[in-house]
Amino acid sequence: MMLALEESRKALPACLPNPPVGCILVKEGEVVAAGFTKAPGEHHAEAEALAKYDGPLNEVTAYVTLEPCSFQGRTPSCAEALIRKGVKRVVVALVDPDPRNNGLGLAKLKQAGVEVVEGVCRGEVLAFLGPYLNGGE
Repeated sequence: MMLALEESRKALPACLPNPPVGCILVKEGEVVAAGFTKAPGEHHAEAEALAKYDGPLNEVTAYVTLEPCSFQGRTPSCAEALIRKGVKRVVVALVDPDPRNNGLGLAKLKQAGVEVVEGVCRGEVLAFLGPYLNGGE
């Protein structure tokens, strides 16, 4: 998760008003792709990481600093992209307090049979991400 947090830092300032989110894809203990949220209307962190990895995703764990979005805004739902691509395990630091999400992304993942682990490195990620939450799309 700390590598995902480092990816988050790369998102600033271009990602604003969206929060600076980072995502790392790990397979068999090795990082296979990384991404961070781009400018509004461009890839979110999860989509960026997914686009960088060509292999099968059923054995990949996605580490994401903030809950994947459940809704379509200017970009498609990241939760649905993870499901569609076949990721079977998602580890998140924070639940997204945005009322359009706020647990809905995690619920979508769980309903699709994806294993979800919440709260990993929560304090460290919240210290960085906290000021940016609730304002994006």
